[in-house]
Amino acid sequence: MVLKELIATACSLRASDLHLEAGTPLVVRVKGELVTVGETLPGARLIEIGKELLGADAWNQFVARGSADVSIRIAGAQCRINVFRTVRGIAMAVRLLTSSVDSLRACNLHPDLRKLIDARTGLIVVSGPTGSGKSTTLAALIGELNASCARNIITIESPLEYLFANRRSYIRQREVPTHSPSFEQAIIDALRENPDVLVITEMRTPEVMRLTLNAAETGQLVLATMHSSTCAEALSRISMAFSPEIQGSILAQLADCLVGVVCQRLDFLADYQLRVPRCEVLMASSAAKGTIRAGQFSQLATVIQSGAEHGMWSFDRYQRWMAQKKDWERPSLAATIPEERAAAVVPAALVSAPKAKPPAKDASFEISIDEEEIDLAELAKKIDAKTR
Repeated sequence: MVLKELIATACSLRASDLHLEAGTPLVVRVKGELVTVGETLPGARLIEIGKELLGADAWNQFVARGSADVSIRIAGAQCRINVFRTVRGIAMAVRLLTSSVDSLRACNLHPDLRKLIDARTGLIVVSGPTGSGKSTTLAALIGELNASCARNIITIESPLEYLFANRRSYIRQREVPTHSPSFEQAIIDALRENPDVLVITEMRTPEVMRLTLNAAETGQLVLATMHSSTCAEALSRISMAFSPEIQGSILAQLADCLVGVVCQRLDFLADYQLRVPRCEVLMASSAAKGTIRAGQFSQLATVIQSGAEHGMWSFDRYQRWMAQKKDWERPSLAATIPEERAAAVVPAALVSAPKAKPPAKDASFEISIDEEEIDLAELAKKIDAKTR
């Protein structure tokens, strides 16, 4: 099966991810769980798919480097694909993105997160484990800005995931390495391009973190993502990325420019058959800034617990809000996949049982009723006789 058909299969199962590897069956992630859905793919077939997907130049770079990232629309769905090598040969991890993200409500996020983008300058960090929806939340914040403010927004991404149309804002999307050789160079260039908002899809290296902090201090609103399990861990990771002798100045810089941190996880709501983000939110109150400046990251949980009036949310409090919410949005992939295209590899465990057909009408059980003369006692006798 070609990649288009495999992705169509994953879409029909409402999967969030598709995993391909030479010599192993197809695997999809549905409702957070991995499920095998098809037969083993030969390595030669995956190589053909990889070459077609990447093209000659990018394939040669993949051979030299061992991995490649690409964002592409296939089978009507926007996909982020990482191609890599394993001990078995070629492998691919395909993330299936929702068709569009233009608001916090569409992503089932609390409207309080809108307060983050009221700031004109500073740093907003969106964090969480891999696969927790950080990119989607970032896109939702960009969508809120795009709908409400006239800003010059420059995004630096690797790869591009969501494509934005200009509404009130002007959005310039740049991909590394297609449009700039590195995140570091792209950030330096962006500061010369008159940005109001700078979006950095991942802070990975100390140099990127340093440039991000500098950009947040020089008059731009900067949105960035990173991996962490709590808000405190995200800020601690930024601090620990620098040498001990300069960590004091980094903490002061971070405390001065921080707007807020969102850390999220995905919870599965069995009643709605839906995965939604559960968030921890730290806002830059005076208590939070003082705690960060002192490097006392372990105390940030207490700051969050007592910071509800400043728009802060602990995971537990956010979960209580989720328990009360009923009007959940159902994000949909752009493609509507015909069922027959996926039928060959859909596991029985994931296919809903067909609805029972109503019993056929039994002519021998028919009872005629004269509307003009209805004798209930006589009707009861007829029914009793028929059911014996």
